[in-house]
Amino acid sequence: MKPGSFHRGFTLTELLVTLAIIAALVAIAVPVGLSVRRKSQRAACISNLKQIGVGLESYLQDHGQIMPEWQAGRKSKSEAGPVMETELEPYVGENNFHCPTDAKEFARSGSSYLWNTTQNGRNRNNLVFFASGGEVGKIPLISDKEGWHSGSPTVNFLYADLSASTQVHFGVDE
Repeated sequence: MKPGSFHRGFTLTELLVTLAIIAALVAIAVPVGLSVRRKSQRAACISNLKQIGVGLESYLQDHGQIMPEWQAGRKSKSEAGPVMETELEPYVGENNFHCPTDAKEFARSGSSYLWNTTQNGRNRNNLVFFASGGEVGKIPLISDKEGWHSGSPTVNFLYADLSASTQVHFGVDE
């Protein structure tokens, strides 16, 4: 370097201001990113329920429109007995029984979802659930095993009209 010339770098103040701006941007971006991730996982879970509904429709066509007689679920994959994930697998495939936000139930039992046993053996045209009055859009057939979704409600449902929703459409006070 020549005498009298100098090399300009960042001052401590400039460096601290830059780091503060980066920290503020990260503080904004991380919660937004997590929210987007949770919403995409919930959408994937709803999509799985819709695919299970398509498989259930095929099952009903093959079985004279009579609802299956399955157990609600199983505690481990080693348990025997008719359950949704084993009986519908030929119609759906096994990957559709895993909700992305389910960190343990699928690995343990083979499904993130429960079957509503109150509909076992019923003709699909004679389904009833609490005060549904036979309205198939108010009769839940399948739900998440646990409320692992953020927000309210925390559980997804597949209804007898084969619509999947985050909303509770049934009740007992109608």
